[in-house]
Amino acid sequence: MSVRNLVKPELVFAKQQVTSKKRVLEQLSEAIGSRLHCHAEEVYDALLGREKLGSTGIGSGIAIPHCRLEQANQAAIVIMSLDEPIDFDSIDRKPVDLIFALIVPPHQCDDHLATLAEIAELAQSTDKLAKLRQQATNEDLQAAFELSI
Repeated sequence: MSVRNLVKPELVFAKQQVTSKKRVLEQLSEAIGSRLHCHAEEVYDALLGREKLGSTGIGSGIAIPHCRLEQANQAAIVIMSLDEPIDFDSIDRKPVDLIFALIVPPHQCDDHLATLAEIAELAQSTDKLAKLRQQATNEDLQAAFELSI
């Protein structure tokens, strides 16, 4: 599953004014719940459960919250940039301002890992990350992301 194919306009959110990791997970859950026709609470619980195993803040201001969700009818990715960076318990202890959330049905485990790797590779490019951080609208953020992958 290519990351580019997973990006949908209704799951791209630029310059969000969110002040906590909990609220980010809640917003992600609401967006994913409506898109995948599952309960936002179940999405939240799954994302939170994954965070309890270890933070998905991978460094360089990036977080990749992800989980497998039994109720998901398809894979989805949410792209979110934050107006102000927040603490996300990242491995480098730096605040996060770019979030790429991935939800997949359990039968897509191999694709799930490949997609995570693709996003992690993007996180290695400071130029591409800078371009993403500059985008002020959902449409511009989606276009910049698609050019970066």
